Amino acid sequence: MSKKKEVKFCLMFRDMWQSAGKYVPRVDQLLKVAPSIVKMGCFARVETNGGGFEQVNLLFGENPNKAVREWTKPFNEAGIQTQLLDRGLNGLRMSPVPADVRKLFYKVKKAQGTDIARTFCGLNDTRNIIPSIGYAKEGGMISQCSLCITFSPIHTVEYYTNMAFELIEAGADEICLKDMAGIGRPVSLGKIVKNIKEKYPNIPIQYHSHAGPGFSMASILEVCKAGCDFVDVGMEPLSWGTGHADILAVQAMLKDAGFDVPEINMEAYMETRSLIQEMMDDFLGYYIPSKNRLMSSLLIAPGLPGGMMGSLMTDLETNLESINKYKAKNGQAAITQDQLLIKLFNEVSYVWPKMGYPCLVTPFSQYVKNMALMNVMQMEKGKERWSMIADDIWDMMLGKAGQLPGKLDKELIAKAKEQGLEFHNEDPQSNYPDALDSFRKEMKDNKWELGQDDEELFELAMHPQQYRAYKSGQAKADFEADLAKRKADRENCNGSLSLPQTVTVDVNGEKFAVTIGANNGKETSATTTVSAAPGEGTALTSPLEGKFYLVKNASDATVKVGDFVKKGQTICYIEAMKTFNAIAAEFDGVITEISMPIGATVSEDDVLMKIKA
Repeated sequence: MSKKKEVKFCLMFRDMWQSAGKYVPRVDQLLKVAPSIVKMGCFARVETNGGGFEQVNLLFGENPNKAVREWTKPFNEAGIQTQLLDRGLNGLRMSPVPADVRKLFYKVKKAQGTDIARTFCGLNDTRNIIPSIGYAKEGGMISQCSLCITFSPIHTVEYYTNMAFELIEAGADEICLKDMAGIGRPVSLGKIVKNIKEKYPNIPIQYHSHAGPGFSMASILEVCKAGCDFVDVGMEPLSWGTGHADILAVQAMLKDAGFDVPEINMEAYMETRSLIQEMMDDFLGYYIPSKNRLMSSLLIAPGLPGGMMGSLMTDLETNLESINKYKAKNGQAAITQDQLLIKLFNEVSYVWPKMGYPCLVTPFSQYVKNMALMNVMQMEKGKERWSMIADDIWDMMLGKAGQLPGKLDKELIAKAKEQGLEFHNEDPQSNYPDALDSFRKEMKDNKWELGQDDEELFELAMHPQQYRAYKSGQAKADFEADLAKRKADRENCNGSLSLPQTVTVDVNGEKFAVTIGANNGKETSATTTVSAAPGEGTALTSPLEGKFYLVKNASDATVKVGDFVKKGQTICYIEAMKTFNAIAAEFDGVITEISMPIGATVSEDDVLMKIKA
């Protein structure tokens, strides 16, 4: 009698939260649920951090280093491997990271208790992945390299097989089939796994899929039949929908198919399930749109990943408000969120091939979605498609982030040439020189501690803007104000009018005045109050909602009052939908006023600056 094939499970405790909504639990909540996850007895691995975990902690004013160290410890002690998601050239953020910051990343995360680095590149450019193999091993981590699965004329079984072979030959310890949108076709996925196992039978393979389009259970069965070793799962009440297949269903299916799978302590399962619901009831549920709990075959066509759908549906509320404000001003009928969603999905299908078929995974899924959404918003307001393209999106299309899987459309090539933009073929990392010394200096100047194993230095270098906002207390103030608004909106969901009010938020002894407004949940904002210095000239207004910054990088020179600027010159940025959107001067003139503080939340049509011709 032949021995049953063993299949092990990994609980996606970071991804299943961010696939449902915007945030992840606080460290106190994580520590509360960890023992029951261990007691379930069925997980060989838990995804504890990586992806947006650190950025999210910074956004609600918490220290991500403390969270990672304390959260990984119970699993380390129980012999359960911990893993993180690493975006390759982009590290843990949406834009490229200098090589010295990438090297520090793995040393810090291993010291904090993380065992496995799952590295991917949204372009599937192996030049962005292979350096991480060496960095991970130098840091003492297991290097798991990902094939970002999507469905297009160029993303074939042969394409992925050859990519896996190249990564294994470069030293990868493991391979992950990262089916981030769940649109991989089951039979094709099985063929990819079979091809890898035939040539490299001892290389562990892990399958990651989202449930949204409906393929995931069939895909799990096919890859396991082909030799897959680990399967990523979620659990109630955050399984299915834009998240992952539930551990109970996957275990039962594989057991019936004759695989050796671990048993589940159901008492601990119910305890964990109850604690997850408790976290949702506390505050996380305020950031989980109900539609993200549903599966939809509409997701097959646009191929947007489950991990992005959580934030997308939250952001879409703001985008819809912006569009309908414009329509109301111009005597046009409002559109519904469903109508906007269909327009967005159709536009994604239109722009994706024209942008060179980047894999729809972070950050490039955001870029494609943002480009599609910006096009929709501009066209709904009577403007042209492609009229506003963020710098990060241009960098991707120009080759600064790696080679596009497909060809860039002629229209976009012509647009780039019109703007004097250059295309790049060199190793992407060469465009982003080492920067740790500058961040060390900033920390010294601010009298900030470098932290255990240089972990605080790492946070500043990886997330400069968010870390500064965290250190100042502004991040916590903004988060608490936003949460207060959402709670007020829910309390007034019966249609009663809630009047705007100003509250004072105390953060580490420093007080922030925060205005909270609500009008039946339709026109609300939570922004720190600002007082603008008077200035003459024409107002430069924000074209979209987001956060106001003068520069993207700390090393960049900022404009100031009194500076002469030229038409078309980038003078500030609006960070929205995880990208920095450049705002240019509309004519030659002198800046007479900068109307917003750095990091302020702005609405469409808010005055950013005044310029006198």
